[in-house]
Amino acid sequence: MIYNPEYETMPREEIEQLQIERLQTTLNRVYRNVAFYKNKFDEMKIDIGKIKSVADMKELPFTTKEDLRESYPYGMFAVPLKDIVRIHSSSGTTGKPIVVGYTKNDIQHWSAMTARLLAAVGINEHDFVQIAFDYSLFTGGFGFHYGAERIGASVIPSSSHGNIQKQIFIMKDYKTTALLSAPSFAVEVANKIREMGIHPEELKLRYGLFGAEPWSDELRGRIEDNLHIDAYDNYGLSEVMGPGVSGECPEKNGLHVNEDHFIIEVIDPKTLLPMPAGSEGELVFTTITKEGFPLIRYRTGDVASLMEGVCPCGRTFARMSRVTGRTDDLIIIRGVKVFPTQVEEILLKAEGATPRFRLIIENRDGLDELEIQVEVSEKIFNDEIKNLLNLKGKIAGLIEEELGLAVRVTLVEPETLGGNGEKRVVTGK
Repeated sequence: MIYNPEYETMPREEIEQLQIERLQTTLNRVYRNVAFYKNKFDEMKIDIGKIKSVADMKELPFTTKEDLRESYPYGMFAVPLKDIVRIHSSSGTTGKPIVVGYTKNDIQHWSAMTARLLAAVGINEHDFVQIAFDYSLFTGGFGFHYGAERIGASVIPSSSHGNIQKQIFIMKDYKTTALLSAPSFAVEVANKIREMGIHPEELKLRYGLFGAEPWSDELRGRIEDNLHIDAYDNYGLSEVMGPGVSGECPEKNGLHVNEDHFIIEVIDPKTLLPMPAGSEGELVFTTITKEGFPLIRYRTGDVASLMEGVCPCGRTFARMSRVTGRTDDLIIIRGVKVFPTQVEEILLKAEGATPRFRLIIENRDGLDELEIQVEVSEKIFNDEIKNLLNLKGKIAGLIEEELGLAVRVTLVEPETLGGNGEKRVVTGK
């Protein structure tokens, strides 16, 4: 189903005209109300009145994650705080979090965008939607919640807290028809129902809408086979909006970007020049309807490409490929984002450990698991076994407390892992 055909099937020339009109409004808003952009535009001598096409956007400055951190907490807001009705933020584990504000109109637009994604895969007012994303400062749970309610579906806000068995009881007893979660959560569900002796046909599940971490078509196939559902990808990030930026249709051949709300670019992360359709590069988004927290040419760090051709589903919005990697060293394990520098900072708090380590990612039964190999000091390495075990436990505890991620810790002898030039992240076979 196409939720909003007026926009989702709009001719390309009309989409581009709408984008430019909304971009002009956004540029004027940020120039008047956001000191960061006013200073940038003045410094670069940019006349925003001359930005008359998407091609002209190359004249505008990029916005980076560091820019957002430096504006903490409200420096990038473009409206008075009295007009902000919702605040979300990143975890802030690498320093100050990125704080995002929404006006009433922003919330309305957001719920409409997530409603489009749900409707596109077949979810409607007859469905029971179990949302197993966290309900917190993270945008995933709330973003989909209001979209599901908007299309008239019954929402089960189970979040991802609590044991997986309880989630399955809810799924079975409440007759869940659609699961919204990270793909790794769906794998855990599939593994657990097999362990519990529950056949997938005993559930009412028909759809799965998954995101918050990278996943492959191979994993999609496994989830579909093990849960007897249709599984779909979606893409979003808190800085730009949250879930609802783009999502798949039944063709499962690219994610349609909600272009009436965003302008998408793909650039070469080294030269910063635009990449042609079909070429992989860094995704860059400009918001053109957000009032509270508008962003101009935000560099996401995600690697993908724009897809050529028209989708048979009838939507005319541009399609992006699934995200294939990162331009930085961010890794995502079961929906948790981790930078190696975060691990380094944590290890500095564990007496006896050194800041020399290696992160090893291994996939077991469809689930990514993280092992951290940590060099210890000469004194600790030659210490009693109980002290080594205590150190392992302390490191694992600190990682779980600060990053919210359970990991396996392996202590290795001094001078084992090499210097800082050695690759810190290794993907296991």
